Amino acid sequence: MSDVLNVPEIFGSDVFNEAIMKQRLPADIYLAWKHCVTTGSQLPLDVANEIADAMKLWAIQKGATHYTHWFQPMTGITAEKHDSFIVPTGDGRVIMEFSGSELVRGEPDASSFPSGGLRATFEARGYTAWDPTSCAFVKDGSLYIPTCFFSYTGQSLDKKTPLLRSIDEVSREALRILRLFGDTQTQRVIPSVGAEQEYFLLPKDLYAQREDLRLTGRTLFGAQPPKGQELDDHYFGTIRTRVSSFMKDLDEQLWRLGILSKTKHNEGAPCQHEMAPIYTDANTACDDNQLIMEIMKKCAAKHNLVCLLHEKPFAGVNGSGKHNNWSLSTDSGKNLFSPGKTPSQNARFLVFLAAFIAGVDEYQDFLRCTVAFAGNDHRLGASEAPPAIVSIFLGEELDAIIRSIIDGTNYTEPEKSMLRIGVDVLPAIPKDTTDRNRTSPLAFTGNKFEFRMPGSSQSIAGPNIALNTIMAEELGKFADVLENASDFDSALQKLVCKALTDHQRIIFGGNGYSEEWKQEAARRGLHNLASTAEALPTYVSEKNIDLVTRHGIFTEDEFRARYTIHLESYNKIVRIEARTMMDMALHQILPAAVHYTQSLCDAIAAKKPLHLAAKAETELIARLSTASDALYDHVETLRFALAAVPKEPDTAANYYHNVVIPAMRDLRQEADTLETLTDKSYWPYPTYSDLLYY
Repeated sequence: MSDVLNVPEIFGSDVFNEAIMKQRLPADIYLAWKHCVTTGSQLPLDVANEIADAMKLWAIQKGATHYTHWFQPMTGITAEKHDSFIVPTGDGRVIMEFSGSELVRGEPDASSFPSGGLRATFEARGYTAWDPTSCAFVKDGSLYIPTCFFSYTGQSLDKKTPLLRSIDEVSREALRILRLFGDTQTQRVIPSVGAEQEYFLLPKDLYAQREDLRLTGRTLFGAQPPKGQELDDHYFGTIRTRVSSFMKDLDEQLWRLGILSKTKHNEGAPCQHEMAPIYTDANTACDDNQLIMEIMKKCAAKHNLVCLLHEKPFAGVNGSGKHNNWSLSTDSGKNLFSPGKTPSQNARFLVFLAAFIAGVDEYQDFLRCTVAFAGNDHRLGASEAPPAIVSIFLGEELDAIIRSIIDGTNYTEPEKSMLRIGVDVLPAIPKDTTDRNRTSPLAFTGNKFEFRMPGSSQSIAGPNIALNTIMAEELGKFADVLENASDFDSALQKLVCKALTDHQRIIFGGNGYSEEWKQEAARRGLHNLASTAEALPTYVSEKNIDLVTRHGIFTEDEFRARYTIHLESYNKIVRIEARTMMDMALHQILPAAVHYTQSLCDAIAAKKPLHLAAKAETELIARLSTASDALYDHVETLRFALAAVPKEPDTAANYYHNVVIPAMRDLRQEADTLETLTDKSYWPYPTYSDLLYY
């Protein structure tokens, strides 16, 4: 790669974007594609053939020899099967062909992807369908075509399909509200998303020596180092040269793929970093974030590093999240969560704000479940992440305005009149009038909501599906009332006031980490779903099933399938971690402690003829023996616990949470004690000091 980058020149250079399509497609074909994207109508085959031919020629010029339908199965990562463009001519030669039918639909084997019971393993047929709203791109010698993935019976087997459905649904309901405010120009409302990505970087050679990191992505053992992150000297600190080289390489690769990588810095924990993109539409943002995670790992390997995306790779220091910044914008770029400066704009803003508050309150369990998985259980509620209780932080200015609406009192800002939405003059609501609240799961940050609960390794499709759907639900309810009102202004005032009054319990601006908040949240009737095992059963409540099926986001079978997949994933992850712990304890940690104990015994034997005291050795041997015996006992306890796991997934999840995980915790405690007692030269793998301060 060149030392000097011309960023505007390389940006999006490997993407078959709209600008390229304008250049390479006949005008009528481009307009037909544009119409399809705008209206959601089906693309005619002759148009697809023209696009496929242009796409193939462009990709070949970029060095591509293959194409792949790139999709997002319910594993949480992406999948791809590559086919070459070659077609035999019959005379021992080949030509490069790519048809519209190949562009529009593919047929990968679906048998080994999670389906949650939507199809049997022997029913292998699955289909991919081109998503024409996502740009194709060239990477690693292949043309990547973003697609949806579904079964032979048409049921969704992926994360993109329901996301696209939710995007259409929130647009439809938001347009109803905009029409009531006299907006006849907007044709589409688009969820905008910016997903900040936190991650850790470790040297590849140290990573390779830790079985737990290789198999589970996190350290299952590790005594605390003498220095953690208490000095805050890593946060926003000078980026070390090796990491800076990685970040430079990462930016160039992301920019070539049209990904708006904007910010990079050191995060709070040693070896922890963050990149943040510029906001874009939710569909593109989800695609981009999947690429970001993949390229981070590949790019790290080029620099002899390993990128860890687990939510809690190290105990005792910050874990990694993925702050999902969400808002709604019109197709002309107007942010509907921007407060504005005129009464009508303020009224519209307050309608959307009230709908959001109502939706989060009514469907707080649904939102919580979208971030419920094994890795995030280690992070939520810790000092670097919000608690598991869902609440909304608005800031002092909005809190005061909402309180005045609920109470029907004057808003106490100089020279402003009685607060009546859409009737009298409502004061301009300035941005950033209050400090951020890092303990809030959902914080209003001027013109968007920052959802801080998602984990660093997860797809952001699930959280955004939930945000889009609950917003569509509340906007639809609001539109039903306002469309039938004889006095719009009066109905609007009453509607917003009632929504804010009924759902004010979800608004909280204090310390989310405090014990007092847990007690207060319980008094308010808010959910405190502290673990995945506790949260997931609420996912398939009658209320949530009704929500997603009524809006056409999922069929009931599709929704229940995802519940089953989430449960099975949780159970499998905990089981893998438990088995890895037993293996490391018996075959690495215990032998190390025994060998060191033997060396101490040899030292005592060597001192005995010289009549020298061996107090240190004797006491160390006693402590090592006690800890070694306890370690072995805890391994056996864990072994018996794993042997008794129930067969039913929901019962098993509770068992893993209540029995297996506490047994793992006890085993770790003894192993970490042995680490503090054992000579470092005997210890079988790199310690936290080695890993965090390489």
